[in-house]
Amino acid sequence: MQAHGSVRKTRRLRCAAGTGMPIAVSRPVDAVIDFLEAEKARGVTHVALDDEAKEVLRELYRRARAGTRPAVKQAAVPAAPPVTTAPPAPATAAVTEVSATGTTKTARLASLRAQAETWPPARSLGTLRQTMVFATGNPDARLMLVGEAPGHEEERKREPFVGPAGQKLTDILKAMGLSRDEVYLSNIVKFRPSTPRQTTNNRKPSPEEMAACLPFIRAEVEIIRPECIIALGGTAAEGLLGGVGSVSSLRGSWHEFAGIPLRVTFHPSFLLRSQADLTTKRQLWEDMLSVMERLDMEISEKQRGFFLPKD
Repeated sequence: MQAHGSVRKTRRLRCAAGTGMPIAVSRPVDAVIDFLEAEKARGVTHVALDDEAKEVLRELYRRARAGTRPAVKQAAVPAAPPVTTAPPAPATAAVTEVSATGTTKTARLASLRAQAETWPPARSLGTLRQTMVFATGNPDARLMLVGEAPGHEEERKREPFVGPAGQKLTDILKAMGLSRDEVYLSNIVKFRPSTPRQTTNNRKPSPEEMAACLPFIRAEVEIIRPECIIALGGTAAEGLLGGVGSVSSLRGSWHEFAGIPLRVTFHPSFLLRSQADLTTKRQLWEDMLSVMERLDMEISEKQRGFFLPKD
């Protein structure tokens, strides 16, 4: 606790007249010290003093140095100075990496989840909601899929890809011969981006929000070590690849994230919002076929023919 200088509390005793018993003398400085100690207990580190309060403290200091005792008569105690509480310190740039602890993949992922709940770089932004939505799926998955951020339904159930887009993704995985339990599902941002008067509406996460949560994706990839990653949508691709580009310009070829082959394709919600035509659906499916080939999955002729024009 500082008040433009330090004050050390000293209690003086004197003998009560005719008794010889020591009693505490109440002095103006005691009241000030009691006030400062109470503020310190509340976590306040600085208080503002007006000129009159400063002069009172200077006089007490001068008398202490001169070895004189103040008059017994009570001096007027200055009004309690207004308290100035410093704003919370923002997260520093040094807090940029997470540390997964545990001897198994499940334990290490659980430690990441616990850290994500109160992750300072994300919390300090003030633009994300409070409910953290982590990842789900198989820690030993060969395939990892990454979206952008949780939406209304994901926040409510605290699990990624559980809304209408999640059902569409489940259908895509089923067409590939996979279930949700066989893959690992995550998002670039672990909190739902907030908007004014927000209800069920969602928004795209900002570059700052993605950067704040990116250490978790890196840690998840390091733990899972999937053979392939799919970036679902342009926002996920931007967060993972560190650049801006449309899905159309990025899909159709292989990229890399943390040493893992990465494929960019449309987000399932895009198919729902745009009532995507057969061409778009086929493009997404071609990306899935490329992933299946990369994973040496068996592909039937029926699967290869999905969304092709009928003769």
